[in-house]
Amino acid sequence: MEFQHIPIERDRAKQISPVVLAFVGDAVYTLFVRQSLALSSGFKTGELNKRASEVVSAHGQSERLANILPLLSEEEAEIYRRGRNAKKATKSKNATVTEYARSTGLEAVVGYLYLTGQNGRIEELFFTDHTA
Repeated sequence: MEFQHIPIERDRAKQISPVVLAFVGDAVYTLFVRQSLALSSGFKTGELNKRASEVVSAHGQSERLANILPLLSEEEAEIYRRGRNAKKATKSKNATVTEYARSTGLEAVVGYLYLTGQNGRIEELFFTDHTA
């Protein structure tokens, strides 16, 4: 099996289940967070893992959403709502139902952006300081 990321058309990505978009988005978001932490700090792996877990958790993602929601395009906001409102097969052990739903929406947006080749938009939304 050979991996090659070839972006797909936006219309095709919109046809993918929001839970599947979130499945992809979870992995992509985790990778981006880990990369960001690894390149911006001198921490050892134990500390890197602890910090990544805090950011990538449903609670951490739900908190981060407050800064990002106003920046979403209408298209991204629709993907977010689909992910947030989707029926999930599992429940979070460490987060509220609301946090878990919000984090699934966030992950769906990341999955959508990644699959459509918009990595720069992922970095802009999630790895740029919007509090200034």
